Amino acid sequence: MFPLTRRSLLVAAAGLLAAPALAIAAEHPKEVRLDYAYYSPTSLVLKHFGWAEQAFRAQGTEVRWVLSTGSNRALEYLNSGSIDFASTAGLAAVLSRANGNPVKAVYVYSRPEWTALVTPKDSPIHTIKDLKGKKVAAAPGTDPYLFLLRTLHTQGLRKADIQLVSLQHADGRAALEQHRVDAWAGLDPLMASSQLEAGSKIIYRNVGFNTYGFLNTSEAFAREHPDEVKTVIGLYERARKWLLANPDQAAQILSEEAKVSLPVAKLQLQRNDFSHPQIGPDQAKALKAAAPILIEENLVRPGTSPDAVVDALIDPAFGRAVIR
Repeated sequence: MFPLTRRSLLVAAAGLLAAPALAIAAEHPKEVRLDYAYYSPTSLVLKHFGWAEQAFRAQGTEVRWVLSTGSNRALEYLNSGSIDFASTAGLAAVLSRANGNPVKAVYVYSRPEWTALVTPKDSPIHTIKDLKGKKVAAAPGTDPYLFLLRTLHTQGLRKADIQLVSLQHADGRAALEQHRVDAWAGLDPLMASSQLEAGSKIIYRNVGFNTYGFLNTSEAFAREHPDEVKTVIGLYERARKWLLANPDQAAQILSEEAKVSLPVAKLQLQRNDFSHPQIGPDQAKALKAAAPILIEENLVRPGTSPDAVVDALIDPAFGRAVIR
């Protein structure tokens, strides 16, 4: 057995102190999983150019892309650990957080008008009140679904006053054009395609009922990998600025990725405002104004405080460290 000397004790202590620091410095994730969505043109630009792969390669982190077909799917993937970043509508993220998904919203990828209420071109339906008793397609847990509920409430109607047909967005469009439903709470680019290619009519639009496009992560990922969260926000900023400077090329990328015509892609981009990426008080105010629909339609547990949920959801700190 070796005798303990003052020097050996100091060396051992120094090693113990250094070990955690080295471990923390080396704790980059092996993989960062990003979603992309046709309703988030910024994500398509980022994916197209491979900037995420370039940024993470130096630290030995792989990048994997997963397609999200709606806010509900993106939030399911995030909650199950299948992805680390989810593209969703703001109110959909509030609903998910209220029902136990520990999601954090860290960035605004756009301020869209991506949903409205749509009918077939030859429909006799012209007003919201005409929807009473009719079949209306929507994807539960998404902005179009919540848009539909808020719209019904403006005319004193509730979900029980219509025949709600739960369909993912693409299936909702098909059902509308095949006249299997009377109306559809649409989502771009599918909604724009239906307008331009099938003559579908928008019977109600309200920009104020379209909630922001949020980039979300999980509480655990934000806590364990704050540098990676900042890196992803920085990448989204690069894509956003490129999109604003190159709208025609951005429309081409959207057209190719989403497999829609160029006129459809351009119409979708016209319905998005990409100028305010920092998440914070404006988004919190809008969501707190919208959140009562979650209580009124019994979409969250009794006793839930929507304001508290919104406050817990929105985390502006990461964006403030990156966005200039």
